[in-house]
Amino acid sequence: MASSSSAQVLSLYRTMLRESKKFSSYNYRTYAIRRIRDAFKENKNVKDIQDIQTLLNRAKENLEIIQRQVTVGHLYSTHKLVIEHQEK
Repeated sequence: MASSSSAQVLSLYRTMLRESKKFSSYNYRTYAIRRIRDAFKENKNVKDIQDIQTLLNRAKENLEIIQRQVTVGHLYSTHKLVIEHQEK
């Protein structure tokens, strides 16, 4: 079960990061990526199966929120910030 849940956690982590990189707004994108990394690091030592399942469910809900917000962000796009032009 542990290897199955760790693979599931890793897959969810990667999916959340991939979806967060789709934000058109620099501020939302960097915040989401930072928040995901911090949350997963904070909970990396959780061993209880029930706690892991609760955290996975919460992360899946957050993934759905990210996906919705990315869609909304694309509908109402804005001009790129100066810092975004420098990243290339």
